[in-house]
Amino acid sequence: MANEKNRVALVGTKLGMSQVWDENGFFVPVTLVDVSTNVVTAVKTDETDGYQAIQLGYGEIDPAKVTKPLAGHFKKAGVTPRRHLVEVRTADAADYKTGQELTAEVFAEGATVDVTGTTRGKGFAGTIKRWGFKSYRRTHGSHKNERRPGSVGACATPSRILKGKRMAGRMGHATNTVLNLTVVSSDAEKGILAVKGAIPGPKGGIVVVRSAVKGA
Repeated sequence: MANEKNRVALVGTKLGMSQVWDENGFFVPVTLVDVSTNVVTAVKTDETDGYQAIQLGYGEIDPAKVTKPLAGHFKKAGVTPRRHLVEVRTADAADYKTGQELTAEVFAEGATVDVTGTTRGKGFAGTIKRWGFKSYRRTHGSHKNERRPGSVGACATPSRILKGKRMAGRMGHATNTVLNLTVVSSDAEKGILAVKGAIPGPKGGIVVVRSAVKGA
């Protein structure tokens, strides 16, 4: 289990799924994550910010597309502009330096990690697709009510729809974290992590790989 002292992280791009063989000759499904070009762009300490954290920059971007405040921020850190910035809380922030590059070697083979990403957006969905509600009988006299949600409001008390009611609405495109995944391989030269199992988001989505907070 990773405590606050030794928790580390990398930002990456989900490349898609593949498979590898384990020592017993069985296929193991893995998700490939490109974690190259990670660099420390800022270090937050108790003295200057009131808490300890590091800011990671990932991905290339045309310097002409960077705002002046961010351009100054990157110049102060001594790094080229990065497309994505992610802040990670860690108790050993003082051990990092701005401009320091982090590679896939941060996570050794067999390490347990938590992966955070944005799930695939599915647009506006009804209650059956979004929440798994059961439909009405498709028979004579149903009057096309098969996929309608039914009664949603209370009567005189409290005369309103309660917060959290499961209704139709936007489905997906939400931040999701999968806990306790295993790093099957770590290729520092190519900057690729192979994580056992599936992680949130579509191919090309940005994910954050952190040391597991709860442990296996």
